[in-house]
Amino acid sequence: MVCRALTGSSKYVALCTLAGILGLAGCRQHDYKHEADEQVYNIIDRKWRADFGEKVNYRISDTAPSPNDLKVEKTVPISGLLTLPHAVALATAHNREYQAQKEALYITALDTRLVRHDFETQFFGGPSGGYAADRNDELIGFEANFGFNRLLAQGAQISTRLTAAWVDVLTGNLRSGLASVLSVTVMQPLLRASEREVVLENLTQAERDTLYQVRLFNHFRRTFVVSIITQYYTLLQLADAAKNARTNYDALCRLHEHVAKLADAGRLPRLELDRTNQEKLRAQDAYIQAEQIYSKALDEFKIVLSLPPTEEFQLDETVLDTLRAAMNACPDLSEQEAIETALYRRLDLANSADTVLDAQRKVRVAADSLRSELNLVGNVNAIGARKGDRQTLRSLRQEYEAGLELNLPLDRVAEQNVYRKALITLNQNQRQYEQAADTVTLEVRQAYRDLAEASERYRVQLDSLELARKRLANTSLLMQYGRASSRRVLNAQQDLLDAQNAATAALVDYAVATLNFYRDTGVLHVRADGMWEQRTINPNF
Repeated sequence: MVCRALTGSSKYVALCTLAGILGLAGCRQHDYKHEADEQVYNIIDRKWRADFGEKVNYRISDTAPSPNDLKVEKTVPISGLLTLPHAVALATAHNREYQAQKEALYITALDTRLVRHDFETQFFGGPSGGYAADRNDELIGFEANFGFNRLLAQGAQISTRLTAAWVDVLTGNLRSGLASVLSVTVMQPLLRASEREVVLENLTQAERDTLYQVRLFNHFRRTFVVSIITQYYTLLQLADAAKNARTNYDALCRLHEHVAKLADAGRLPRLELDRTNQEKLRAQDAYIQAEQIYSKALDEFKIVLSLPPTEEFQLDETVLDTLRAAMNACPDLSEQEAIETALYRRLDLANSADTVLDAQRKVRVAADSLRSELNLVGNVNAIGARKGDRQTLRSLRQEYEAGLELNLPLDRVAEQNVYRKALITLNQNQRQYEQAADTVTLEVRQAYRDLAEASERYRVQLDSLELARKRLANTSLLMQYGRASSRRVLNAQQDLLDAQNAATAALVDYAVATLNFYRDTGVLHVRADGMWEQRTINPNF
């Protein structure tokens, strides 16, 4: 830094200038959040493929939503009826786990943005200045440093720096002089770390990690939608069980009144009246328990939807009728075709397959580190300074330097360990992929069997339900004519209740098995509204 004694207005102007420069540097405004959001979602959008799913409902809560994102208030409709599509939309918009998955996707892309920055031109610079005084003299000076660093894909590292020191320049006094230095340094690896694949390894891995996270997010969305719909179906099943329990209790109350009349008329013993009364009390207790189970499950579902536990609503019971009407819509493909479809479409399996490619690449990168290191280094300096007390600057003086730096592979124990571990990791990833493929195959086989079993069980339960209804009607008629005891009617009534619950359970199991089958084969597509649809299954791809 160049310094000289200053007095009067010269000192005042220089100090004001220094304060102004520092003030402007400290007050610079920049919307860093908006810039980060823009860069992150540009990365994500480029990684997102159409066959992953709809590119909606993936932006975190404190960023601007995409045009088709769900905008649902955290409340139920005024009617108090929570339909299945509205429940899925609520969960997609407000569920806490869903929000965490969106944030995980954002953070992964944000990390990629930082790695990309390593290969961008990185500028630095700023002024500095100071003031010093004693009883004999006062000194003030300024210095500015500006430059940039850049890493190229071929491994070359470029660094530039422009340094200037001056005093009184801003006041129009050049007599004290100006000194400046322009320095440029270039280092180009010629052996180790000179190949493009090696240099870009961190960036390549970061880019692929973002792709993996995009796939995982879409895989999560499929699983999430299935879980929400499954919980809705299960709640309908519990509500139906509570309704059946209430209907059963009412039927037993009517039966008890009928048996009481027959007992008073001497047509039935009093023992049968006591038995029907006891069964009525049991039915009442079962009804109370069924209501309690349903209410508890409903409150837990509110937490999933991020609704207040005190929020009251009813479910759409017509969904069960819709499921009954769609019972014959079975997937028309063989088990082998379903497996081939899953091996091609499953996003989590695609990630597992790509990790093998990552491991192969890391083996090559680790092998490169075992080579000798040879770097070509060049440096250029251009120096300018004042000439005596004259108010002119002399010409720049240029200095050039060039050389080679050689590091022989005399000690590569650490690199050897990394290379050997990379080979082991490759073997591990290959086994993990094979296991993942086998697991997907088993999941599809099990889902296929579950679907076939659920379909058959529902047909059996429908026949059982019809038989139970006829049996109850016949037994009740026989009791009126004194040809059957109340015990037979009570047994028939209990069998009807069991058949009703079993039929609804089988229906829900079939609906859930269908969802699981489509999810496990990878053909379940999440729509923009949060619901799902089946994409065409083409085993020939």
